[in-house]
Amino acid sequence: MAEIRNYTLNFGPQHPAAHGVLRLVLELDGEVIQRADPHIGLLHRATEKLAEERIYIQSLPYMDRLDYVSMLCNEHAYVLAIEKLLGIDVPVRALYIRTMFDEITRILNHLLWLGAHGLDCGAMTVFLYTFREREDLMDCYEAVSGARMHASYYRPGGVYRDLPDAMPRYQAQHTRSARALAQMNANRQGSLLDFLDDFTQRFPRCVDDYETLLTENRIWKQRTVGIGVVSPERALALGFSGPMLRGSGIEWDLRKKQPYAAYDRVTFDVPVGKNGDCYDRYLVRIEEMRQSNGIVRQCIEWLRQNPGPVITDNHKVAPPSRVEMKANMEELIHHFKLFTEGMHVPEGECYAAIEHPKGEFGIYLVSDGSNKPYRLKIRAPGFPHLAAMDEMSRGHMIADAVAIIGTMDIVFGEIDR
Repeated sequence: MAEIRNYTLNFGPQHPAAHGVLRLVLELDGEVIQRADPHIGLLHRATEKLAEERIYIQSLPYMDRLDYVSMLCNEHAYVLAIEKLLGIDVPVRALYIRTMFDEITRILNHLLWLGAHGLDCGAMTVFLYTFREREDLMDCYEAVSGARMHASYYRPGGVYRDLPDAMPRYQAQHTRSARALAQMNANRQGSLLDFLDDFTQRFPRCVDDYETLLTENRIWKQRTVGIGVVSPERALALGFSGPMLRGSGIEWDLRKKQPYAAYDRVTFDVPVGKNGDCYDRYLVRIEEMRQSNGIVRQCIEWLRQNPGPVITDNHKVAPPSRVEMKANMEELIHHFKLFTEGMHVPEGECYAAIEHPKGEFGIYLVSDGSNKPYRLKIRAPGFPHLAAMDEMSRGHMIADAVAIIGTMDIVFGEIDR
C-alpha cells in the first residue's frame, strides 16, 4: 500500500492568480488543502516610516500607491485625519466632489476585482467587458487631476481644483475614420459632469451584461457557491470589514454608521449576503456597483445646481490663488511658507476611517505640533482578510484557493505598505 504524504506547494509569487506578490505555502493531502500559510512583505515600501520624514502634503501621493486600485479613497482617509487634527471646515461642494469620486473609485475597484476574479476562475469575457467601463472612469480621473491613476486630487481642506468644463477627447488618427472619431467623442462634448451623467445612464446596462455572463452561469456557481464560507460570528472575530463582512450577513457600512463627506445627504442601500460564501460576496459587490452609480447621479445633480468654493480659505492650510498671491504681500508669504515648510498640525492624535471599496481603511495619525507626522499607522482592510486565508481554504481543493484569494479582493500595496 502506498505511503500517504502531505505535499508542500509554493503558490505564487509568480502565479498569475496570486495577485501581485503573495507567496502562499500550501500543505496538501493529494489535492486537498490541509494548511495555507501566506507569506507577505515582498512589496514592503515603508510608507508609514517615509511619512515621518516628509511634510504632510508630500505624503499625500504615497496614499495613492497603497491600494493602487482605489487611489482617491486612500487619500480621503489621510486628509480626513489631518482635517480632524486641524479642526477645519471643508466647503460643502468639496464634500460632494469627494463623495462622487469615492463612489467612482468604488466602481473602478469592483470592476477590476470582477474582471480579475472572473479571469482567475476561467471566465475570460467579463475581464474585457469590465475594462471597457474602467477606461471611461479613468478618463474622469485624468480630467480632474491630469493622471489616470495616481490622482493626488484631494487636499486637507477640500480638493485641488473645481471640476473641469471639458473632457479629454480622442484625436484623429490614420486608423480612425471621421465618422468613428465623431462617435467616440459624442459624449465628450460637454463638461465632466455631462460625461459622468451619460456614463451613469449607460452603466446599469453594463452591470446587467456582467450578470448575464456570470450570475446564473453553471460553472461560475460551481466555482463559488459554498466555497470559503465564513459565519457572521467568525467574520466579526477575524476583523473582517466591507463586502467580506456584509457577505456574511452583517450590515456594517461606515457610510451609514459613521457618515463622513456628504454620505448623510445622499440615499443608498447597503447590500448584505446570507451564506457568507464567494458567491454571496460576488452578489454584494455587484449590487454595490449599482448603488454607487445611484450616489454618483445624486452628486452630479447637486453639483450642477450649487457652484461654490472647493477648498478652505484658511491660508495656513491651503495655498491662496495665483492671482491673490501675485497681488498681495501677505498671500505671497503664506504661499512661500506653505510650499517650503508646509502646514503645522496641532499636537494630538486621531483615527480617521472611511468605507473603502475593500473594507475599513483607517489612518491613525500622531502629531507633535511640527510640520511632519510624528507617527502614521495605516489600517489596511485587506490585511485581516488575508490572515483568514488558512481558515477559509482548509478542506478545499487547490483550484478553490484561487477563488478564495479572488473573493478577498487582495491588493498588496496596502497589505505590505
